[in-house]
Amino acid sequence: MTFDRLSSFASRNIPFLFYTDFKGEKIHVYPLCDLHKVGIEYALHQPYTPSQHSKELIKHPISFASYTKKFDRIIAQIKEGNTYLLNLTQPTRIETDLTLQEIFHTAEAPFKLHVKNHFVCFSPEPFVEIKGNTISTYPMKGTIDASLPDAETRILANGKEMAEHIMVVDLLRNDLGMVAQKIRVKKFRYIQKISAGNKELLHVSSTIEGELSKNWKHNLGNIMQTLVPAGSISGTPKKSTTHIIEEVEAYKRGYYSGIFGIFDGTTLKSSVMIRFIEKDGKGLIYKSGGGITLDSNVNEEYQELLDKVYIP
Repeated sequence: MTFDRLSSFASRNIPFLFYTDFKGEKIHVYPLCDLHKVGIEYALHQPYTPSQHSKELIKHPISFASYTKKFDRIIAQIKEGNTYLLNLTQPTRIETDLTLQEIFHTAEAPFKLHVKNHFVCFSPEPFVEIKGNTISTYPMKGTIDASLPDAETRILANGKEMAEHIMVVDLLRNDLGMVAQKIRVKKFRYIQKISAGNKELLHVSSTIEGELSKNWKHNLGNIMQTLVPAGSISGTPKKSTTHIIEEVEAYKRGYYSGIFGIFDGTTLKSSVMIRFIEKDGKGLIYKSGGGITLDSNVNEEYQELLDKVYIP
């Protein structure tokens, strides 16, 4: 399939679901009426089913020593000016009594997708929304345990997190500028609280908007193809950073950190596919990570990678 299929369906006001891999090299597009035929389930801001099973995961992550080597390579690339912000992710082998379908139904998240016998994601991060002729994106950068004293004040005052967030906002302003006009930051650095398994996290987000042409549905494929990979889970500058990611991570992200979205015939809503569990021949893999800048601390970044391995 190609991104052109998005334009074909949207221009005829046909409701559909789509999802892509990280780089947008693979895309799948299905009319909503056909999802049951291909084993796909989705949910947007819908109630979840309380689990009858434990959501606790047994984790088998990359060692701290191995992670440190990757971290140091990224810092060297930053010092050479090849990247300023890079989202370093790694796979963690997990054990759980839950099936992918059970995880889909019990996870508490605003954006959920389950592709039968392949993967499930339960993402807190929106990507692009198109309503009327307005396109909006909502970069999410900056995370802290909500139970810490003065957590909101601390995360907003953290210089490293501020710099990282500003870089992502600037990147996505530029990205929207390639497909829309009159780009503006509508709301800058606000706090959202989300469930993270047995605790709650605070995330820092911003809202960026632009105006599309009135015939945007006929050009939707090109719009979305231009915007992937998502800046919040790649980095800046995007092209060189993506090359570094492939070299340093040394595994295939696949559909993790890709995009999935729903067009209902009028409005498009999409999400970045983080909080992602994939099935392979040996069991389940949870892929997670975080943004690295020159001011990053390797111990904190490694802990963040582990903390993001959870079922909300």
